[in-house]
Amino acid sequence: MGSLAQVTFDTQVQVSSGLPGWFWPLYFAVVIVAIVAMWKIFTKAGKPGWASIVPIYNTIVMLEIVGRPIWWILLFFIPIVNLVILIIIAIDMAKSFGRSTGFGVGLIFLPFIFGLILGFGPATYVGPAAASGNMGGGMAPPPPPPPPPAG
Repeated sequence: MGSLAQVTFDTQVQVSSGLPGWFWPLYFAVVIVAIVAMWKIFTKAGKPGWASIVPIYNTIVMLEIVGRPIWWILLFFIPIVNLVILIIIAIDMAKSFGRSTGFGVGLIFLPFIFGLILGFGPATYVGPAAASGNMGGGMAPPPPPPPPPAG
């Protein structure tokens, strides 16, 4: 009556992660640059460079560098608050190395570039910004008290 027709399907299955091939080498290059920058910043501040590659401990060391209390690490677990804390720490980090608030903003938006500048540039660690009271937004310190009257 009828003949059985043989039907073949030629399918090609392509498995992809959805990322282009250049993504992973670029990702690892950025990670290496970030590690090198943080390592250098930590050593400039008198802390061990290896601390920059240990998760959680690197945040504790960073809090010590900028002069913030260690319990602030708990604030990183609160959504939205953690972003505010990161901004404060970046600005404190800049001030701890004698840089301006603008440089701290650079650390927030372009951390790899400004981290390298901070680590390999001429900036020297001047002490924790938060502990020294170097927190002002460009305001001059109050004038010294007048000398006592002679006589």
